Amino acid sequence: MTDTNTITPIEQPKKKSAPIAMIFTTVILAAGLIFLVVMYFDQKNKMVEMETVLTQEKDSLANELKLMEHGYDTLKTDNDTLMANLQREKNRIVQLLSLRASDVQLIKKYRSEIGTMREIMKSYIVQIDSLNTINKQLTAENVGMKETITQVQSTNVELTKAKEELSSKVEVAAVIQAKDINAVTLNKKRKETTRLAMIDKLRICFTLRENPIAAPGEKEVFMRVIRPDSLIITTSQDNLFDYKGNKLVYSASRLVDYMNQDIEMCIFLDNTGDFIVGTYNVELYLENNIIGRTTFALAKR
Repeated sequence: MTDTNTITPIEQPKKKSAPIAMIFTTVILAAGLIFLVVMYFDQKNKMVEMETVLTQEKDSLANELKLMEHGYDTLKTDNDTLMANLQREKNRIVQLLSLRASDVQLIKKYRSEIGTMREIMKSYIVQIDSLNTINKQLTAENVGMKETITQVQSTNVELTKAKEELSSKVEVAAVIQAKDINAVTLNKKRKETTRLAMIDKLRICFTLRENPIAAPGEKEVFMRVIRPDSLIITTSQDNLFDYKGNKLVYSASRLVDYMNQDIEMCIFLDNTGDFIVGTYNVELYLENNIIGRTTFALAKR
């Protein structure tokens, strides 16, 4: 006979522990999921913040680049080499503005490039300021030099004018003048007469004045006897001399050895039958100058 009271209920406690394990596991999974969700949103917020910071940084750098580009536009210089360097740096700025930086490394590179270009730009500004200062100095010196040249030219003109005036005065002062001019007509007995029919010769006597600045040496004095009807009495149609670029007819001439002292001399003119009644003018010429004048008159009886 079997004893039914000896059977022990073993499985019933195990059935109670299974739900507890499942609940514990669910809690763990739920906690992990919550943690992941929190981490996701936290990371997402950080990414958003990072993106905002990067965007602000890019905008800031872009603004700096645009300001630098404008700065390069305002830099002007006549130096071809320096101008080429400025254009090259401006092109670099344009290239950087075309980049779309999306991570920290590119932003750092972006910032590094800008820092380098800013230093380069400062260097160019110093160079241009230095060149402008030098150009201003050179311009001032050039203006001063032009003023000096103008003054020198003006002085030269004045000196030339003064020299010409002095030369003219010296030329005038160097002219040998004639004084004590005396015109007489002589008969064949060498006596003075004013009767036309008795005239044999005309004698013009005078003194060449002393002139210490005149050139000494042999000189030729030309005499012109002008009739009342303005005709020149001459012994030959070849009797010509130069006077201020023209050829003039002369009546007679004489050579004299001039030694810068008073010297008396006479010039004679034979009667060739050309004398007429009336008043005559006599002119004396020496070295392209009229040195004296006188008159005389002839009568019929």
